[in-house]
Amino acid sequence: MKLPVIRHLQKNNEKEKLENTLEVLESFCDHRSVSEAEMDVVGELISNICGALEVQNMIDEGMPERDAANNFMQKVLSSIDK
Repeated sequence: MKLPVIRHLQKNNEKEKLENTLEVLESFCDHRSVSEAEMDVVGELISNICGALEVQNMIDEGMPERDAANNFMQKVLSSIDK
């Protein structure tokens, strides 16, 4: 997960577009011929898209953009520490 990528996706794409892309990537992963290396790349993409959606949800709830991004990364880092 990379915060600059998450912020770029969140700022430059509509929520619906990100959700549709997420569905396509998840479907791609379900195919049996997808290699481990491809799964790693797609997994990183999915993580960044989910992060962008989470940040957008916080912004939609009234949180300032910078705070939303920082709070999201704080949640991620907290979950890693556990």
